[in-house]
Amino acid sequence: MVNRMKNFVIRQMEESEMNFAVGQAAKEGWNPGLEDARAFYETDPEGFFIALLDGRPVGCVSAVSYGSDFAFVGFYIVLAEFRGQGFGIQLGQTALARLKTTRAIGLDGVLAQQKNYERAGFRPAYGNTRYEYKMTAPLTVSQTTLTVPASAIDRSKIGTYDRQCFPAERKVFLEKWLAMKNTKAFGWVERGSLKGYGVIRKCDTGYKIGPLFADNESIANELFLRLCSSVRPPEMVYLDIPEVNPAGLRLASSFGMRPVFTTTRMYLGPAPDIRLDKIFGITSFELG
Repeated sequence: MVNRMKNFVIRQMEESEMNFAVGQAAKEGWNPGLEDARAFYETDPEGFFIALLDGRPVGCVSAVSYGSDFAFVGFYIVLAEFRGQGFGIQLGQTALARLKTTRAIGLDGVLAQQKNYERAGFRPAYGNTRYEYKMTAPLTVSQTTLTVPASAIDRSKIGTYDRQCFPAERKVFLEKWLAMKNTKAFGWVERGSLKGYGVIRKCDTGYKIGPLFADNESIANELFLRLCSSVRPPEMVYLDIPEVNPAGLRLASSFGMRPVFTTTRMYLGPAPDIRLDKIFGITSFELG
């Protein structure tokens, strides 16, 4: 073990190495988007780390800062054959050391690792469940819908609305996220006021909606319909819903969606004050 640790190095990841992190996330069943790597990396280029053993990548972690008040840990992965040797502990320590002055740090942990995160000081806040929707036929969108392409909405309005549902301003992230290839984004605009918005993107398997934020269940349903209508059946669509939002769970039920994966949102430090009742789909398990 000592000799192996001598040849073990953790350093900041270069953008070209994001393919390793996203590839490992795919192998873990997280189903990342095809264009996620660039949007994630450009949000905070100094917040991604890669672990090398004898020069070979064996693990990774992200510690993305959204400012002094909030950060998010993700991509916490060690290759299966190298687990249980202390490499993951060092990766976790590297991530937290980078964020040591941050007021609150979030992560989405798989249930099997929850106790380990609790030992590091994280506390569970609520569960997020991934729901799968099998599109068998095109969806019909009401002719009276107030959904409009996000490209027609002032970015500052989207940023202001987003801030109700996310613990920090994330201007850089949203600029990259909304402009990705293989992505569609729509907002609900009523008398000039933005009442919700959502994004759907192509993933390794099917499509994923995230985020889906809305003032109420009716608007969320209409946005869900509009987003799904941009996809040609047969396809799978995925939505990660906070279990503490009963309206979100009703949306999943009304469309016959089935749960396929669960994580626990956890925080080190105070849980942020956000409008969980408006979160019908989180943005991602990797960056919050």
